[in-house]
Amino acid sequence: MKCPYCGDDNDRVIDTRLVKDGEAIRRRRECLSCGRRFTTYEYIEKTPLLVIKKDGTREPFERDKILQGILTACHKRPIPREKIESLVDEVVSVVSDLGKTEVESRIIGEEIMKRLKELDEISYVRFASVYREFRDKKEFLKELKNLKG
Repeated sequence: MKCPYCGDDNDRVIDTRLVKDGEAIRRRRECLSCGRRFTTYEYIEKTPLLVIKKDGTREPFERDKILQGILTACHKRPIPREKIESLVDEVVSVVSDLGKTEVESRIIGEEIMKRLKELDEISYVRFASVYREFRDKKEFLKELKNLKG
């Protein structure tokens, strides 16, 4: 590791600790040339996940975007925030477990709808109406009939 003070790459590790719930390692180092101490952090390199939108464009995956969509669908419904957060965590976990660098928005939407359907039917229909882009009441009624049966 290159010393930030003198630029020499000869140092020794004095102390090593896990930080951020094991997500990183903090190392305290001492430069063997100038004697000054400095801290470094090691993180697991994560490949950014991209979402392939319906129109073919790609954008970075954002957990908060999923949360906002679900919060909108659940607006004024008797659903505790913890259940919504848990639903989001489940969807993020499923998407992460795919092990891909790109995932279609359709897969994310289907995972959300599957879980919303179990959590709250009204929120499910709200989310589905936006996600599936219902163009008229026939499509909306068809979705309601599918929900019954």
